[in-house]
Amino acid sequence: MKALVIAATAVRRLVRDRSNIFFVFLMPMMLILVLGAAFGGSFDTRVGVLSADSGPLGRNLVGRVSEIDAVVVSEWDDRDELVLAVERGRLEAAVIVPARYDGTLRGGDDAVVEFIARPDPSAQALRNAVESLVVEQGSLLRAAALAKEYADVSYSDALETAEDVAAETNGLSVRTEAVGEVSPFERMGRFELGAYSQLLLFVFLTSMTGSTALIESRRLGVTTRMLATPTPVRTILLGEALGRFGVALVQGLFIMLGSALVFGVNWGDPLGATAVFIAFALGASGTAMLMGSVLRNEQQAGGIGVVLGIGLGAFGGAMVPLSVMEIFSPTLYRIAHITPHAWGVEAFEKLILHGGTIAGIVPELAVLFAFAIVMYALGAWRLRVTLTRP
Repeated sequence: MKALVIAATAVRRLVRDRSNIFFVFLMPMMLILVLGAAFGGSFDTRVGVLSADSGPLGRNLVGRVSEIDAVVVSEWDDRDELVLAVERGRLEAAVIVPARYDGTLRGGDDAVVEFIARPDPSAQALRNAVESLVVEQGSLLRAAALAKEYADVSYSDALETAEDVAAETNGLSVRTEAVGEVSPFERMGRFELGAYSQLLLFVFLTSMTGSTALIESRRLGVTTRMLATPTPVRTILLGEALGRFGVALVQGLFIMLGSALVFGVNWGDPLGATAVFIAFALGASGTAMLMGSVLRNEQQAGGIGVVLGIGLGAFGGAMVPLSVMEIFSPTLYRIAHITPHAWGVEAFEKLILHGGTIAGIVPELAVLFAFAIVMYALGAWRLRVTLTRP
């Protein structure tokens, strides 16, 4: 089919241009990494714990860690996966209690509790908190050992008595309380915010600047020569439309799959995330087709494309979260919804932050698909006029 050949040519031109390797593929991934490292992470500190076969004392230590304020503990079974989760920012830290921890301590030997964390400012505070718990447990063990030696009681009874005495002793305590509405962003992983915002920003930006390829084809007479062959105008229009969409599809899939594999980004409901991306990519490629049929030269398209792509992205919530915009300027928040970015951002937030499904983002999808239909209709009409006029 000739339309597919035309579309494949547009995608090959994108991949063959070496400058695109950085700006289209590598730069979005680098920004996701930078944004996640600088601003990512939830309000609650996420700590993974591995304590298989550690015994009662190991379980006691894990329970003490889970009681630390603003700490959410999850249990893991595999050390390598736990360390990888810390590396990718899914966890702020990991505590590994060795197997036979209980028996080792009761036998009077040393046991090493591992603490693994990212190089964040809060890591040292968390490490101090975990160390204090280990030291506190060690004090009870020494007290129990001393009682066993001089009071002629079993180690277990002595340890239980030491714990009871420690519980009855008044000590310094700190109580924290969350006031106000808890932000939904605390349920988001370190890289999710940067992932979906950069996806929307760069897919639209690349589509805008990619309209230069369509202008170049017109300027060099490629489309005119195609009309001289037994190729209907509708085939050319379909091929150019598929070509613009193919460019957005290749870049978007690279960002989504790459961020999921490299950074462990959770895109929420797969069906919903795919639908949002396809709807947004169609709108972006339709806008690129309209630009490529209206503007006269590549310089115009390049300059206007960058301004339009970055401007709409910033205005639509791809740089500043819409929730922040809503707090400081409700009017600006409402106006931002003239951009497809705002609807894409809200759809992804429903999927990622609130665990929504495709059924919950029907309004956003309807707006995005309507935008795509309008842009493709205008682009096809204008390109037909440009190709067929004398």
